[in-house]
Amino acid sequence: MKQKNEKNGEFHHKRSLGQNFLTDDALFEQLVSISGVSKKDCVLEIGAGAGGMTRALSKACKHVISIEVDGTLLPILRVALENCKNVELVHGDVLRLNLPEITKKLGNYHVVANIPYYLTTELMNLLLTSGMPIASINLMVQKEAADRMVARPGEEGYGMLAVRAQYAYAPEIAMDVPACLFTPPPKVDSAFVVMPRRERPLVEVTDEAMFFRVAAAAFAMRRKTMENNLIASFRISREEAKQWLEDCGISSGARGETLSLQDFATLANYKSKTKE
Repeated sequence: MKQKNEKNGEFHHKRSLGQNFLTDDALFEQLVSISGVSKKDCVLEIGAGAGGMTRALSKACKHVISIEVDGTLLPILRVALENCKNVELVHGDVLRLNLPEITKKLGNYHVVANIPYYLTTELMNLLLTSGMPIASINLMVQKEAADRMVARPGEEGYGMLAVRAQYAYAPEIAMDVPACLFTPPPKVDSAFVVMPRRERPLVEVTDEAMFFRVAAAAFAMRRKTMENNLIASFRISREEAKQWLEDCGISSGARGETLSLQDFATLANYKSKTKE
């Protein structure tokens, strides 16, 4: 699939960059509406593409900073966005840019993105651990990745992505988007996930680093018991691991992927207290 640019050249979608573009303006407006952003809000868009979502955000928001990694799209974007005076286009790789510096003028802001599937986990980890003042994260992702963000204990997709997403945000699959709506169509369907930031984290912890360390231990060896995972991750004896779990009211035979965020918080808070 090809697209003309302002120099009468041709743009070829790049598989290496996972470029699958939406082209329906009505859908863009619907997605922006679902994200809940308004005229008082500032937005960081990741993946400007051909500028369709960017134009919809420009109409709905106060200011938009849009990041695009593909330099060959810049001529197309300059034409597409020439009437969007509240849009600032940034060329670069979002994983390598200094996002705190780029977004500091925005104050609290929202993230809206239609990202390549292969970037999902790495980008989510960046956004969720950066400490940046992000009011909500709204992403078009592979349906499987969306399911992992909202997965509950015991479900197949439940893992660290779910823990990180649900700890500070409230992820919800707002819309399923079939592959046929993209150009070129990907091999799998997508979903638009909205994640408003919670007023306070889902669980109360005394040490966030310890909380995420415990959660990471739980998923380090799937299908293993939490007791074995604690032994391996914290380099403690079986007796110590068994006592830790028992004191927290958790069965030593429980598997890590069946534990809730509250269970991880209880284990982490106990560990933090006993270290004092």
